[in-house]
Amino acid sequence: MKKFITFFILLSSLFLKAQTANEPIKIETSIQKISETEYNLIFTATLFKGWYLYSQYNPDEASLPLEITILEGESGYKLVGKADEQDTFKKYSETWEKEEIVFKDKAIITQRIQLTNKDISEIRLNFFGQVCETACINVDENFSFSLTGNISKEEISIDEKSTNLTKKLKLNLKNTSLLKNSTDSDTESSNGLFSIFLLGFVGGLLALLTPCVFPMIPLTVSFFTKQSINNKKGVFNAILYGIFIVFIYILLSLPFHFLDNLDPEILNTISTNVWLNIFFFVVLVFFAFSFFGFYEITLPSSWGNKMDSASSIGGIIGIFFMALTLAIVSFSCTGPILGSLLASSLTSDGGATQLTAGMTGFGLALALPFALFALFPSWLNSLPKSGGWLNTTKVVLGFLELALAFKFLSNADLVAHWDLLKREVFIAIWIVIFVGLALYLFAKIKFPHDSPIKKLSFSRISFGILIISFIIYISPGVLKNPTWNLSLLSGFPPPQFYSIYEQESDCPLGLNCYKDFDEGMVAAKESNKPILLDFTGWACVNCRKMEENVWSEPDIYEILKDEYILISLYVDDNEKQLPKEQQFDYLKKNGKVKKIKTVGDKWSTFQVINFKNASQPYYVLLSPDLEILNNTQQYTDRDTYYNWLKEGLTTFYEK
Repeated sequence: MKKFITFFILLSSLFLKAQTANEPIKIETSIQKISETEYNLIFTATLFKGWYLYSQYNPDEASLPLEITILEGESGYKLVGKADEQDTFKKYSETWEKEEIVFKDKAIITQRIQLTNKDISEIRLNFFGQVCETACINVDENFSFSLTGNISKEEISIDEKSTNLTKKLKLNLKNTSLLKNSTDSDTESSNGLFSIFLLGFVGGLLALLTPCVFPMIPLTVSFFTKQSINNKKGVFNAILYGIFIVFIYILLSLPFHFLDNLDPEILNTISTNVWLNIFFFVVLVFFAFSFFGFYEITLPSSWGNKMDSASSIGGIIGIFFMALTLAIVSFSCTGPILGSLLASSLTSDGGATQLTAGMTGFGLALALPFALFALFPSWLNSLPKSGGWLNTTKVVLGFLELALAFKFLSNADLVAHWDLLKREVFIAIWIVIFVGLALYLFAKIKFPHDSPIKKLSFSRISFGILIISFIIYISPGVLKNPTWNLSLLSGFPPPQFYSIYEQESDCPLGLNCYKDFDEGMVAAKESNKPILLDFTGWACVNCRKMEENVWSEPDIYEILKDEYILISLYVDDNEKQLPKEQQFDYLKKNGKVKKIKTVGDKWSTFQVINFKNASQPYYVLLSPDLEILNNTQQYTDRDTYYNWLKEGLTTFYEK
């Protein structure tokens, strides 16, 4: 069957070539000088709309991958690794029944070459790729690059020290094919997106229960159903209103995608920035006190008035402005929740994509009631009446915002190594916050807009008991030897070794670990043990979850303790400066220079150079002679991780 598909595609390609005068791809080239012996050869391909060029990493038994090769008979230079690709994405192919890696609209491909003969004046390469729409065309072109003319508008070079330190950072890995077959990052990414979508959806549901939004539901639905010519038209308008609400919140996330495209590392960089985390802490505390009722956060009233005026235009445009008016006037209640969502998304690996997923969930939760109550208007009678319970919801959210704020202050403290917010201090602060919430629920303390309480409701008492149970659950966390592991909180408090009590080790769970790769390699060679290379981060929530929920399992802990040399490299350790003699400039394949000044700079670059990955946690099993023992692993479950560790040991001792 697949042979038939291949034959059909080739036949279609020949037919299309015969019919099309203009190729669907245009390739321009340029060259950048890196040093006296190294150059970047840049292919910039422009594609017709709807056409795709396939990446050099496209999976086997699918569309033909891109290949850049030296022309036969040429000598005096060699390719340095594979070409660097910008802006690829994944697209499911019905033909091959698998996801393919493609470029669309524009492709920038940068191939580094190194001269082995300095007298060479010209470089000749072959560019082979497949471009497809409904049919496919094979692109097979030769390109010449002159080294004697105007090479590029900007010559970028780095000194000998930087060149040597860059070479030292590059490992001579064996079995690198296993890196391509590592844990399915797409599945993990989709799971992460679904989680943040659910988080946004829950946030939207909470926003519905605030005084700014809840009273709008019956008013708005009644308006659409009564003001329309017929019931069907009213239902249509209410559903359209809900769709526009979702659309508006998605729009709010789009600017962050432009930041991501300008520099894919920018969101990860700012998410671990000390001052950004402090900023999030201050903002969330500010939002929390607005929920307590001490002041109100609103957008300029002129915005709401203008949108309200625009909503009277009528038709689809008017409905859009009605949705925008809701977003503006409800900001005092939705803003704090959106702020939490923004902070949580941008401090995650997914960055802008996760923010969009979260905003979509938030908008969907806000929009659903308007659509559902329009379809089933009799449900409006079952809605509870507005009252003091709406303000109670706001105050409860204020306590939760306050608790979340300290997570960002903790991130700053961990990355900066201030040693202020140790694990036990963090948990003690949470105990104080939730004791305050319990006292509020039992009406022992009040806030400015609270209504008089004559009798505690069943729901209020039940929630209060739940909060007291939570306080009891986390209380042992302030002790030196807790009576139980706070697995429900894993990832939120600082790691267990970041403690006010003296610890045997500053490594997770008291394990022996190395925080420098070279030192770990020496230990692995001396003991003839395999290496568990752990790319982690001080502010990495999933890293803490793996350590506290998976590594802590007795059988896994024993393997890590006795069978492996653990090397933990903290990629966000950007406050700890490298010695001056170890600082250098790293020249990326796209021609940009990255300053390597901190420990975090070094290990994040080390991860990208050797493993083509920038996410954490990221685990690699290596032998002391740098042979990759099996597929790399990321955030996963206990059984998968245990089997992965055992498989690595089997491979190591069979050799």
